[in-house]
Amino acid sequence: MNDSTINVPSSRLREIRGAGEGDDSGPSFRPYYDASQFRVDVWNELRRLTARLERKGRAKADSTALSASIKTKLQTLSEIEQYFAFPGRRACRQLEHAQRRGHFGALARQTERLVRLLVGDQYRDREAREIVHEDNEGTDGVIEVPEFGGSNGSRPYFEVLVVDDTGTDTSQDTRKRLLGMRRDQDAYTYDVVVVTSLEDAVIAAQFNFNIQSVVIRYSFPTDSLTTEPMLRSYLAHSDVQAAIERNRENPAWALAEALKALRPELDMYLVTDDPLSNVAGHTGRSFSRVFYDQEDYLELHLTIIRGIHERYETPFFNALREYSHRPTGVFHAMPISRGKSIFKSHWIRDLGDFYGENIFLAETSATTGGLDSLLQPHGPIKSAQEKVARAFGSHRSYFVTNGTSTANKIVVQALLSPGDIALVSRDCHKSHHYALVLVGAQPVYMDPYSLREFTMYGAVTLHEIKRNLLELKAAGKLDRVRMLLLTNCTFDGVIYNPYRVMSEVLAIKPDMVFVWDEAWYGFARFAPDYRRRTAMASARRLRYELQSEAYRVEYAKWLETADLDDPAFLQDQPLMPDPETATVRCYATQSTHKTLTSLRQGSMIHVYDLDYGRRVAEAFEDAYMTHTSTSPNYQIIASLDVGRRQVELEGYELVTQSVALAMALRERVQDSPELAAYFQVLKPRDLIPAQHRESGLEEFYRPGSGYKKMGPAFEHDEFVVDPTRVTIQIGRTGMDGDTLRTHLMDRYDIQINKTSRNTVLFMINIGTSRGGIAYLLEVLSRIARELTEHRAVESDLERRIGEARVNALTKQLPPMPNFSRFHARFSDESVTIEGDLRRAFFLGRSESSCDFLRLDGQIQAAMEAGKEIVSAGFVTPYPPGFPVLVPGQVVSAEILDYLAALDVKEIHGYNPDYGLRVFTQAQLGLS
Repeated sequence: MNDSTINVPSSRLREIRGAGEGDDSGPSFRPYYDASQFRVDVWNELRRLTARLERKGRAKADSTALSASIKTKLQTLSEIEQYFAFPGRRACRQLEHAQRRGHFGALARQTERLVRLLVGDQYRDREAREIVHEDNEGTDGVIEVPEFGGSNGSRPYFEVLVVDDTGTDTSQDTRKRLLGMRRDQDAYTYDVVVVTSLEDAVIAAQFNFNIQSVVIRYSFPTDSLTTEPMLRSYLAHSDVQAAIERNRENPAWALAEALKALRPELDMYLVTDDPLSNVAGHTGRSFSRVFYDQEDYLELHLTIIRGIHERYETPFFNALREYSHRPTGVFHAMPISRGKSIFKSHWIRDLGDFYGENIFLAETSATTGGLDSLLQPHGPIKSAQEKVARAFGSHRSYFVTNGTSTANKIVVQALLSPGDIALVSRDCHKSHHYALVLVGAQPVYMDPYSLREFTMYGAVTLHEIKRNLLELKAAGKLDRVRMLLLTNCTFDGVIYNPYRVMSEVLAIKPDMVFVWDEAWYGFARFAPDYRRRTAMASARRLRYELQSEAYRVEYAKWLETADLDDPAFLQDQPLMPDPETATVRCYATQSTHKTLTSLRQGSMIHVYDLDYGRRVAEAFEDAYMTHTSTSPNYQIIASLDVGRRQVELEGYELVTQSVALAMALRERVQDSPELAAYFQVLKPRDLIPAQHRESGLEEFYRPGSGYKKMGPAFEHDEFVVDPTRVTIQIGRTGMDGDTLRTHLMDRYDIQINKTSRNTVLFMINIGTSRGGIAYLLEVLSRIARELTEHRAVESDLERRIGEARVNALTKQLPPMPNFSRFHARFSDESVTIEGDLRRAFFLGRSESSCDFLRLDGQIQAAMEAGKEIVSAGFVTPYPPGFPVLVPGQVVSAEILDYLAALDVKEIHGYNPDYGLRVFTQAQLGLS
């Protein structure tokens, strides 16, 4: 929050300030993705107004309108601050009191102090005694806020939400008594927020990122008295309404279920007088612990601290840190261990100066002495992986220290055997293709829909998946089909609906194994809308649905009208899996380092497979041993351990803030005439065809309705767009994507990776700051101004050349080819399209089997002469970054046109000096 005041759009400041200083209408939340930034903006505006009021007071000037505006701001803040411990509603009441008594100087000073503590996050450094001290009033009626000097040190701060409808005095007594249990030796410090209804608790848990623990006391009403539209929008989440509907007789169960759906990481405790029989079944599932003695505040306090510690603890990082402090003699490998070979050197000490000594003290090959083996974990690595499984909602999770490329190979090898058929998205990462080669499985490549206007691909539709699966079924090959492999989300941010995909596929193939490449989607678990579209959450939902009696009743009713023998019905109608035969088997691979905190190459495998122990465990262990180094990098493992801690304690906050920053970037580019002249932000309607957006969502934000369509879209649509992937069409600049990427890096030190011929992708992650967004906007504005200035003075010839470049980037776009087919030499020539990728790959290593043809006309001439040209290797242009040709694939005219039209500098598998590696006609049996 420490840079929250940077670059607030002027339109939003106008809405905060109103049309004039006397405007009592109050500010609007609508332009904000969530209310957190609005809260900070209103506090900053109050600081500005109270400073003006103090100056007017000294000058004896009329301040009627200004005082009215301050009163309005304080009323708004009073409604907001009921959900926060600091500054909290108490501070608002004291500031209102100071204004009424005319203490304008004290009002301005205290507002300034509160804002400084809030915006700079200094309030987190308070000791428990200072928190209690805030309840005392000074002689001028203003709350006393000490000048904190960081006395709390490194103790993390959080807030406890108490839900209690026993009256204001009792509620504040609860807060003070709980805080009174604080001890100096506690590892963490906290403050308490008290709300009085179920809906207020739901709002607080989403609005207040600091809340980590929830104490639910006795009974309380459902409805909130808040009237602010955006605060009430927090109640619209479907999981909240479903939880209330299922537990109408017991609001405590309803609240617990709703909060677990929104923020599953929260620790929840119940204080009740209900009989034990009424509580049974909810302890462990809904509540971490139930208390029956309302006066046992010490036990409650200790339990809260222990719950936070369970998430905070990092078993392997702690073990490695302790090991590094031990005086260890090394008589084994690694001269660099403990920095010995560096700090005794006369020539490489600069390496030690650059990295510092701790990283070398922690560099070791030991697996004992408190450490552990990644290949056979039994100590801190095992404990760390168990915590990861809890955090990411899996049955089991595994660390991978050499990237998701290796994670993908491990999973594919564990699940497939030679001759198995796998349905694979053609645009999947190259590691999947190589994994299929290694294991000898035969892929059926499925085409994602194309977006020719932006020279990119989307995702594979459910219609395409079912079509290929039904063709295999008709050919009698369904028993050979083992796996469906998809990328979620895609590099460009198109997100699947995994629950829907898995449900309908299991209706056709009940034992299908699903592998979701979530390399760019590791963060999604930690925000509710994203979470519902993750592999692990979808698998869990599907499992419990299939086990429920309600689903069995619904399935039996559906079966009455379903024609399971009709291919057209199976292709075109929504399907339901048979609960008696369907088995949930789901795997996800994630590049933790891409979207969460981890050193490079830190990745994870998550497993939710009900058949894992019976059918996979041994094969998985073998695959893990095959691809995992016996010398894993301990620093990567430690960073994965700490990254897990971070997402369990602040993942919700960081992901929500990254989405808000992305929305701000989108808005500023769209709303600026200067930027919009050259840069077009792509919206959901640009990236997803209408038939796959059942909600009708066209753009994330619309005036008058705000962001309210996002929730239904994430819940129901076949595809949605990740708002943190800001794709910008740049064709009107006259620069292609690769040129602009180089320009941004070389001139402005802005790093991006993904481009297409006429787009660039800006990825907003949990490390992005508002200052970074402001700098990016300034750079884009500078580029736009330079383009405008250049075009104002260019000659007619320069203008024609520039227009031709723009036309080439916006209208004369290359075709987006689909997968052609495997040559008959590498397929069984049936109606299905799987191919023997492994045979083609290794045959392509033989010089006598191959020839080279260039793209300068040689291939075209050969094709015009009636020859079938078949690739002998992988050909991967960057962009798009996935193979457009694989070994054994026939080169089609569309693919050839695409390769000829590319103006990229990097094409893996194509040597411009020799050409494209292809099979000889003799090898294909065609000579």
